[in-house]
Amino acid sequence: MKELIKIKNKYTPAADEPYMSEQQLDYFSRILQEWKATILADSEKTREYLKDERPQTADLNDRASQEEEFSLELRTRDRERKLLRKIDKALERIKQGHFGYCEQCDEEIGFHRLEARPTAELCIDCKHLAERKEKSFYNERNE
Repeated sequence: MKELIKIKNKYTPAADEPYMSEQQLDYFSRILQEWKATILADSEKTREYLKDERPQTADLNDRASQEEEFSLELRTRDRERKLLRKIDKALERIKQGHFGYCEQCDEEIGFHRLEARPTAELCIDCKHLAERKEKSFYNERNE
């Protein structure tokens, strides 16, 4: 799965540019739309591959290997399906005027964090807090 995307025509906001200006929102919208298009194209290639590559071999080892390949590909597509939902959600936040702001504390997420992860919904502080809570919950359940 392509977690990171290559950014074409990288944008650097001016020092005095307001946070989440129209230019910044356009920039992130383009990134998200390109990412979505790439995932959808890859998904279509996988669908065609799986449709055309039905196990034809009589050799059990070859068949097992091919089935494992299919399974891995399907798990990858499932992760990408979830990522597509996050991308759509981010595009909707752009339309609604909420993109770039933490869903928990309403603080700015930050341009560079969004560049690294355009689907981010939490600022770094809230994300760390959520991860600590999750880890604590996991540890409590496994004791």
